[in-house]
Amino acid sequence: MQYGLFFFVSLVFFGFTGVNTYFDISKEDVELKIPKGFPKPVYTFKNNKLSPEVFVLGRRLFYDPVLSKDSTTSCASCHQRIAAFAHIDHALSHGINGLIGKRNVPALQNLIWNDAFMWDGGVNHLEVQPLSPITNPIEMNESIAHVIVKLKADPAYVAEFKKAFGDTTISSERILKSLAQFTGLMISSNSRYDKYINGEDTFSLAEKRGLELFREKCGTCHKEPLFTDNSYRNNGLKPDTSLKDKGRGAITGSESENYAFKVPSLRNVEMTYPYMHDGRFRNLSQVLDHYGSAEKYGANVSKEMYEIGPLSDQGKKDIIAFLRTLSDKTFIYDRRFVDPSVK
Repeated sequence: MQYGLFFFVSLVFFGFTGVNTYFDISKEDVELKIPKGFPKPVYTFKNNKLSPEVFVLGRRLFYDPVLSKDSTTSCASCHQRIAAFAHIDHALSHGINGLIGKRNVPALQNLIWNDAFMWDGGVNHLEVQPLSPITNPIEMNESIAHVIVKLKADPAYVAEFKKAFGDTTISSERILKSLAQFTGLMISSNSRYDKYINGEDTFSLAEKRGLELFREKCGTCHKEPLFTDNSYRNNGLKPDTSLKDKGRGAITGSESENYAFKVPSLRNVEMTYPYMHDGRFRNLSQVLDHYGSAEKYGANVSKEMYEIGPLSDQGKKDIIAFLRTLSDKTFIYDRRFVDPSVK
């Protein structure tokens, strides 16, 4: 509540004064700070030097529907800040012309620790990832070449690229590096769980029991502190025959990997419903009902699923109580990631 009130008051105050510094980005704002206990990131910005100007350009591009063919759909259309940059309450992604995709929109957080992206791992570099939704015929249905044409025709963008890179050249490399700076700094590491681990907060008895049970039942795949091991697993979901999505198997061509999908991070999971690659479960109770019912698993399920075993009603409640401690309001309300055009 306090973050939301601060945001509201800030906008009202700056709206009256006519000078809005709330969205200004400083050098300190774009420093890469690895949270305590986190591993070394995969993407280090070594070849993409962080700067306020490039970050601001990436932020504008993220929120601008100019990246889509008909200029109606932006990255933020699906990746909504209030849902930890997932698509709240939508089972499947939405694209231009009202088209519906075949997968649930994953949250954007701690991306620099990912070695691959998408539910099937079909993209293996943070800077390349935006090309997938931009060129996808159901999502943005655009070409990067035409995006460049549109940006060159906009004097404001020409000026912004010059400010960011020193000259007016607008290229795919610069577009993608800008987006990588914005999304790469979306780091979530200040939840109650983090404070508890660092001795700065306490847990209730239910939350403590939930953490212990989570580590026993779920920790193999959802490994702390990122709450994913970046692997691909068949979690026993029976395939949706209408979507015909083979997941990782469609990328590798291996039949043994059919219907295996990337293990998502559970950080901010309370906010990123619905769940699973196809958004079939609307709440965490349904998710745990699935994992605690091995007799309902589909074929080719990963062996780790059978290690979970039955979950009691109290056990499910305790795990959910723990999962809610992974919500990070500092991240959700971080002014750096707010759309500056919403005033």
